[in-house]
Amino acid sequence: MSNKTQGGRATILGWIRGSLDRGELSAEQRAAIDSRLANPRRNLIPARAQVDHAAQVELFLEYLGAANGTFTRVAAEADAPKALSEYLSSQNLPQRVAMAPDAWLQGLPWEKGAPLLERRAGPARPEDQVGVTGALAGIAETGTLMLVSGPDSPSTLTMLPETHVVVLRASQIIGAMEDGWDALRKREGQGKMPRTAIFITGPSRTGDIEMHMYLGAHGPRRLHVIFIDES
Repeated sequence: MSNKTQGGRATILGWIRGSLDRGELSAEQRAAIDSRLANPRRNLIPARAQVDHAAQVELFLEYLGAANGTFTRVAAEADAPKALSEYLSSQNLPQRVAMAPDAWLQGLPWEKGAPLLERRAGPARPEDQVGVTGALAGIAETGTLMLVSGPDSPSTLTMLPETHVVVLRASQIIGAMEDGWDALRKREGQGKMPRTAIFITGPSRTGDIEMHMYLGAHGPRRLHVIFIDES
């Protein structure tokens, strides 16, 4: 982190402490905070998430569907490109997507499995109808996808296009939200975090307009998962 960034953060935190009538942190308070960050406490985990991995997979897919998400289940990574192409056709969407420049995702056999699919790697643009990303994890507890932002995962792909497609492996299914934070800490390293961690449970929706549920009000109106069983 640059000195400029550190200085800006210190200024903002100073304003917050001032508004709360709090002074600078004492050495004891700083030590307590550092200890808690180094040894994070896990919150309560529902019993439904404390099952074997095969049951977690089924639970994730069940909750994904309950949240108006859809999925295509394939046996192997090589089947994912064809599954994406067929999904786009089923929704009358063009064979053209903006895709995260993730090495694993880009390395799938797109030319063989979806020869007509046009792919552009990078952040979403206003004209993009479909954004394709990977994910850090799928959380069985709630059917939630956990993504993190970064050079290989532009957050605009999850927000701007009307259709968001996630390619997810069975090995990425975890039980609970707490397991997701553990996976993130393991990936990033001690004391480091990405700019954003994004949790997605179904397509964007709102019930604010006359108490009617509308999809796509604040983001994608479709969420589809290409689920790779890896069996």
